Amino acid sequence: MCGICGLFGTGRAIGESRSIVDSMMKALAHRGPDGEGRAEGRGIVLGHRRLSIIDVTGGAQPMISADGRYALTFNGEIYNYLELRRELTDEGVAFHTASDAEVLLEILIRRGEKALAQLNGMFAFAFCDLKSGEWMLARDPFGIKPLYLAEFGQEIGFASEIKAFLAHPDFRRALDHEALAEYLTFQFTLSERTLFSGVRKIEPGTYVKGKGVRIRSVVRYWDFDFDSPLYTSVEEGVGDLRAALDSSARFQIRSDVPIGVYLSGGLDSTAVAALARKATGRRIPAFHGRFDEGEAYDESAFAREAASALDLELVVSTPGPRDFVDLMPGLVRAMDEPAAGPGLFPQYFVSRAAQRHVKVVLGGQGGDELFGGYARYLVAETGAVLEAAIHGPGAKVGPGESASLDLSEMGAALPQLRGYEPLLQHFFAEGLFDPADRRYFRLVDRRGPWRGVLEAEALGSDTEDLVFEKFRRVFDRPGPRSLLERMLAFDSSTLLQALLQVEDRMSMAASIESRVPLLDVEVAKVAARIPGSMKLRHGRSKEVLREALTGAIPTRVADRQDKMGFPVPLREWAAKGPVRDFLHDILLSPRALTRGFFRRSALEQLLEDPGPAARALWGALNLELWHREFIDAPSHEQSRH
Repeated sequence: MCGICGLFGTGRAIGESRSIVDSMMKALAHRGPDGEGRAEGRGIVLGHRRLSIIDVTGGAQPMISADGRYALTFNGEIYNYLELRRELTDEGVAFHTASDAEVLLEILIRRGEKALAQLNGMFAFAFCDLKSGEWMLARDPFGIKPLYLAEFGQEIGFASEIKAFLAHPDFRRALDHEALAEYLTFQFTLSERTLFSGVRKIEPGTYVKGKGVRIRSVVRYWDFDFDSPLYTSVEEGVGDLRAALDSSARFQIRSDVPIGVYLSGGLDSTAVAALARKATGRRIPAFHGRFDEGEAYDESAFAREAASALDLELVVSTPGPRDFVDLMPGLVRAMDEPAAGPGLFPQYFVSRAAQRHVKVVLGGQGGDELFGGYARYLVAETGAVLEAAIHGPGAKVGPGESASLDLSEMGAALPQLRGYEPLLQHFFAEGLFDPADRRYFRLVDRRGPWRGVLEAEALGSDTEDLVFEKFRRVFDRPGPRSLLERMLAFDSSTLLQALLQVEDRMSMAASIESRVPLLDVEVAKVAARIPGSMKLRHGRSKEVLREALTGAIPTRVADRQDKMGFPVPLREWAAKGPVRDFLHDILLSPRALTRGFFRRSALEQLLEDPGPAARALWGALNLELWHREFIDAPSHEQSRH
């Protein structure tokens, strides 16, 4: 795991380009505390910060070919590098290190972008021809590792984190207002957009090729498979899923440094812990976070039961309100831009605890998006079932809108919706028989708590229409065969990206590597062949995953109906003590109020009694801290103008 950056097409004096890239590397030092390096070629300067995981003593980057022509700066891991190395050795390639980076460099030299289909891993890299000035940027199929691109006129910059671009003399700190509307709606941005004007993401499963400052092509080389035949029996799907999960775990435990697991006590993290324990064949540490504010914020009983059953060493962390105040400004900087919910705070706290024991941690991200774990899927499916029942069996539905549940399974789904009554009420209140895209938009729209707090200009009606049209382009993409597939595909390309941003940034802020075995290409291929009726079998979310894990994890964990995520007691903390003072000082400051985002009276009321709108406090705090860190000019810039 590392930090990468660089410039393409630079027409500057080489000394100036070196200085810029060196400053970019400094901004990424937390991603690679074990070393740094730079490579140069025709209009190209590459930088690399290293966290040593495989071939700790060798494998320094940027890696340059023996003839000096090609260079690679690479972040991530190629899990099947040993198999690829043997294949290349048979072709006559001589290797000089034991690293996966050298394997990646050599296979790219020989096969170019065609090599991407052979890679099993999480990665973001820049591969360059130092003589011709041609280059390629690429990102892994799921977007586990980040990669950003910015155009500066006379050159193109790339980096693992946006903050590296702050070191570029031509970078301008400016908010992308269309992206802000997307963030306020979903708590993430859609597609390639970021909150920074002029900065965009390389999307998952995509490579970009260019020469100098010219981008020649942007190609999606991998996507979810909606064409393979669906399984016709549960047994076949469960058998293939078990094999794919075991294979993923065997690959992802490859490491030359100690590994551990995150263990929340939920289904996905317990599944990964069981897979890792089986694959390693030894006792490994498991890291868990909890809060002291009551059962709603404490899953430690489930985590302890899972750790005991799997023979894991459980390490428990308990963040408090003072930690929240001390850490939040730094975590906002670590994130680059706001995304997802408050779970990033305890995620960092647990990652920091893990760093004292291991250098690699395996987590459970991806299970919800691959196998149907969110309560809103059951809500949407219930609506589709009712619509079909009311309109009759002959009712026509649009492509990719058929339900995966049937009427007899609705009752079984209800226990999992306990606690989601407001979501159900909102969903059934209006528009139940709207098109599927409009119905799902209402389920993922998070503007409710914002409406009374933000000034009208921040949530204008024209903005709402624009955001919905962008949402619809993603949601109504061709391919998905059912409503559930359509919802899973949307969340995989949007929400999952926000969660992976949290996973990457919080682990990197603690200088450890996070791996996610459920996000494996072969696992995804199997998941794509499992019909929604199996994923939501018996009206239970992720039922096929539960069945695949039978006997491998404790029954009480496998049968849980009370999915928690990683809730933070922000409502309780906001009422008193250091968090209350912190929120008032930040959000009611003249600096925050003069931005024109917040209505002072509504904000004061929210601070006094956040109630169910505590998430709006989280969003407001992140937005203000982000502006202070990234948009407001620092003092040395102000003095120049």
